[in-house]
Amino acid sequence: MSTLLALRPDDTLATPLYLQLARNLEAAIHAGVWKAEQALPSERSLSEQLGLSRVTARKALEVLFEQGLIRRSQGSGTFITPRLEQPLSRLSSFSEMLRLKGFVPSSQWLDREITPPTHEELIRLALSPTDKVARLKRLRKADDTVMAIEMSTLPASLIPQPQVIGDSLYEHLDRIGKPVVRALQHIQAVNASAEFAALVGIEPGTAMLLMTRVGYLEDNTPIEVTDTYCRNDYYDFVAELRR
Repeated sequence: MSTLLALRPDDTLATPLYLQLARNLEAAIHAGVWKAEQALPSERSLSEQLGLSRVTARKALEVLFEQGLIRRSQGSGTFITPRLEQPLSRLSSFSEMLRLKGFVPSSQWLDREITPPTHEELIRLALSPTDKVARLKRLRKADDTVMAIEMSTLPASLIPQPQVIGDSLYEHLDRIGKPVVRALQHIQAVNASAEFAALVGIEPGTAMLLMTRVGYLEDNTPIEVTDTYCRNDYYDFVAELRR
């Protein structure tokens, strides 16, 4: 109750009450008052406890829904949407980023195998035609919510047994003394294929963010090519610009 009272709009301000409430709720969500997938107070609860009209509460929740901060479940209520803000200026693993945001990272492996490289992988990883690659495909999860599909390719000489990799590829590379210290990353918008849509629970053709990363060792040897297909409604990329 005390938490909700702190979110009450100020009647003396010119800003509409619903916008004040939406901003206060947004700030509370970002501050961790409610965790990912936790239920948000209902429209009726917000109205009664804050002394506001149902219309004001409804319009505030609509603002949060349009921002992708909440999702609605028919018959169950309104829930906080898991959402990641990944800074573009810092190289970090998916697992590390999730832990810093208070999520529990996990992976669901779809494929781990040793195969010949494609022509593009030969070039990107500076391999010879006789080399093999370790090919990894998995779902990346935050608190059991699927956030992305990740497909990584590394030289098989580096990862001869891909089955031993746990939830974090970068932590595994750190352990074997081959840390990725630099990466080039490209981000583009794509439409979800039927396969990818089914894996992450969205409609085919829905926009996704494709993040392609090439990771390098200290001596500038390329050792990783990773394509990550991120859910557009769960993922943000943030860059700080200075003048």
